[in-house]
Amino acid sequence: MGYISHFLTHLLEQYGYGVLFSSLFVEMLALPLPGEFIMTYAGLIVYQGNLNWLMSILVGWIGTSLGMTLSYWIGYRLGNPFFEKYGARFHFGPDKLNGVSKWFGRYGNKMLIIAYFIPGVRHITGYFSGTTRISFRKYAVYAFSGAFLWVSIFITLGKLLGPKWNQYHHTINLYMIIIGVISAAAYLLISFYKKNRLRIQNRILTLLDKSLQQYRSVGKVKFIILAAATLFVVFFSIAIGLIQDFLAHEFSQFDEISAYIVGQVFDSSWADAMNLWTYLGSYTMMWPLIILTAVWIGYTGKDRLLEIAFYAMVLFGGEGLDEGLRRLFHRSGPVGHPFTFPSEQALITLTVYGFTAYLLVRHHGKYKNRIIAVLAVSILSLLAGISVIYLGIEYPSDVIAGYVFGGLWISLNVVLLEIFRVMKSNRAGPRTKFAF
Repeated sequence: MGYISHFLTHLLEQYGYGVLFSSLFVEMLALPLPGEFIMTYAGLIVYQGNLNWLMSILVGWIGTSLGMTLSYWIGYRLGNPFFEKYGARFHFGPDKLNGVSKWFGRYGNKMLIIAYFIPGVRHITGYFSGTTRISFRKYAVYAFSGAFLWVSIFITLGKLLGPKWNQYHHTINLYMIIIGVISAAAYLLISFYKKNRLRIQNRILTLLDKSLQQYRSVGKVKFIILAAATLFVVFFSIAIGLIQDFLAHEFSQFDEISAYIVGQVFDSSWADAMNLWTYLGSYTMMWPLIILTAVWIGYTGKDRLLEIAFYAMVLFGGEGLDEGLRRLFHRSGPVGHPFTFPSEQALITLTVYGFTAYLLVRHHGKYKNRIIAVLAVSILSLLAGISVIYLGIEYPSDVIAGYVFGGLWISLNVVLLEIFRVMKSNRAGPRTKFAF
């Protein structure tokens, strides 16, 4: 592949858009070309000023989309008989075709978007979709959307890497493949849960009943406990992995690449905005919100003392958790700031805004309000994290760890709050109800 890559980069430099278009077009026909490599190198040429960024994305998207369209119609014309007769010659015989058909029917066309990021998978989805007679209209919506996302990300990454392309592009491609695999696994798990939701909930809620059998509870409260407990397990597992990587000193390359990309995306003109964003994680900004939330709970909360007690525990306990973890790991920041792992900015921002949002929408939030609350907390936390990376106060891995430990702390307290709420409700009498 080294010779092919060198040859393709030479052609890209000479013929630009034509090579980008044709390379991605034929790759979608299952030719073994390094698509990610080609796109990131095209991004490097964009950085050098020899190609236009938007035009490169448009040309790459058209080439990919046409390749996916042709592979669909080839599969459609050939049909099952061809693959049953000749498929075994190229490792796509009837058994594999039937297996993939069942898999695709179960998890739907949305996987087409994620499949682009998984080498080997994207090359067969077009043929398979046509062979199994998936509606072209539905196929085109997801295939073309995924193509645009895939091309945009890799060309933009190449542009951002710029002079560091030779140093970082292999690692970036690996990260994107890992993200693609994780996204696919997450999508499969979510799809499996949706299709088997009642059976899974019944089994898990039965276990909850055994744990809380002396208390009467409401199904929706059980679901909150279940969801929060699941998140706690997920965050705990990620935290263990982060600690292992920290102890093995494996964050250096990730920190270097991530900080470089942040610096490329946000130039010096963003300095004032970044200084402002750092205040999102300061108590100067958060105390008014905390006080208003406490007053709101006092007037409208259904379990006032319990919720205020847990609110205080989350706030002060989160500060103590952050201080304890940073002293435990004892990591110096980029400019000599002591104790930056995990990020205080990220952990406190997610903890305060996240638990505040939970309390505000717990009883009175409609579905739309809950979505808005999740998006607001995510954006505020992201801005606070980006700001400290941009200003060189903390490493990217510090920020990631802050998010993980913050999520761990919130999910634990949600579980405990809802369990205590159930216990209090049952002591109060059988007519107590919960709203969610």
